[in-house]
Amino acid sequence: MKTPKIALVISRFNEPITSLMRLHALERCQELGLPTGSDVVYTVPGVVEIPLIAQQLALTKSYQAIVVLGAVIRGETDHYDYVCSQVSYGCQKVALEQQLPVVFGILTCETKQQALDRLGGRKGNKAKDAIDTALEMHQLLNTLAPPLPA
Repeated sequence: MKTPKIALVISRFNEPITSLMRLHALERCQELGLPTGSDVVYTVPGVVEIPLIAQQLALTKSYQAIVVLGAVIRGETDHYDYVCSQVSYGCQKVALEQQLPVVFGILTCETKQQALDRLGGRKGNKAKDAIDTALEMHQLLNTLAPPLPA
């Protein structure tokens, strides 16, 4: 089977965290022998912009999965709830409409420390987990509806 190409869409907002997410995701891609060039990594200003780019990437039919990475840390207003809801809904909509795995690697945390704990700390590494999930979903979808021969 051909090596799948997984696109990464990464938010720049909360950059100290998202830069670690990018690093860990690309490390995992390398470990698995997946492409890691500039044609698989796309950055956006914030997480709300992620679904639009995920949709455009899905429409290219160039990727077998999309992993979205970002960090939303609760502040003092309801903004957190709206942002989390919008990005979650948008990514799920892309996945269902395009029949393509869009793996939700957005950390939604109360504090920066909680986010760091999920990037190689006490709570595992959610960026690497997202790559593994994308690969697993790609493989599962192929067993349910194998791609047509080229």
